[in-house]
This record gives sequence, C-alpha cells and structure tokens, in this order.
Amino acid sequence: MRFVVRVAVNAFAIWIVTLLPALQVRLIPFAPGEWLQVLLTVLLVGLIFALVNTIVGTVVKIVAFPLYILTLGLISLVINGFLLWLTAIITENWDWGLRTGEFWLTVVAALLIGIINALLGGLFRPRREERDRR
Repeated sequence: MRFVVRVAVNAFAIWIVTLLPALQVRLIPFAPGEWLQVLLTVLLVGLIFALVNTIVGTVVKIVAFPLYILTLGLISLVINGFLLWLTAIITENWDWGLRTGEFWLTVVAALLIGIINALLGGLFRPRREERDRR
C-alpha cells in the first residue's frame, strides 16, 4: 500500500512540476491526449520515477556516500536531478513520457518534486499506531 501511495504522490508532484513552464519539464501524454490519457501517463511516469528512485537511486546513493559527507548532503540535489533526468531518458524512447530541458533546471524540478513528496508523503503515510494494529 505504501508503494501505491508513493507512486500517486510522485505522479501528483511530477504533474505540478510540468505545469511550471520555466522548468522546461514537459509531459507528453498518450494519444489522443484527453484527460484520461494524461492521468494514465502521469501515473506511469510516477511509477517509473518511483522504480528508478528505488533501484538506481539506492545504488547511486550508496556509491556516492563519501560525496554526501564531503558536501554535507548537497550532492543529493544533483543525484535527484540525475534520477529525474534518467526517468525522462527511459520514457523518451516512446511517443509519451517525460521530457526535460537543461540539467540544472531538472535539478530544480527534482527539488520541487522532493518538497511536494515530503509534504504529501507526511499527510498520506500510514500512522505508526495504524501500522502497529495490523
């Protein structure tokens, strides 16, 4: 259930970031591009972003651990931008998906996605008491 909530929050955060044209992050929906296709595209991109964060992000963060210490954690901004860029690279092979512009604008977009994920994840994450009852 937590993964489904995480995908939905990722999808919402990515959708919010695509509404800001200055960040050069675009969403190319499935054809014909009606609201249902946009919703499915955002959910699928959110799923891919969650998988990239889970699989590739974990490996990159372990390898970059000395850089985390050296930069006092600021390297995480660049790593999150890289993971968003990698999600765009994965989805650009099809006619739908995420497209990004300059790398540093992608880093800013990833920062906004992280902030939105933190806020919404805190709201929708199951409470400790609810988890302990199960």
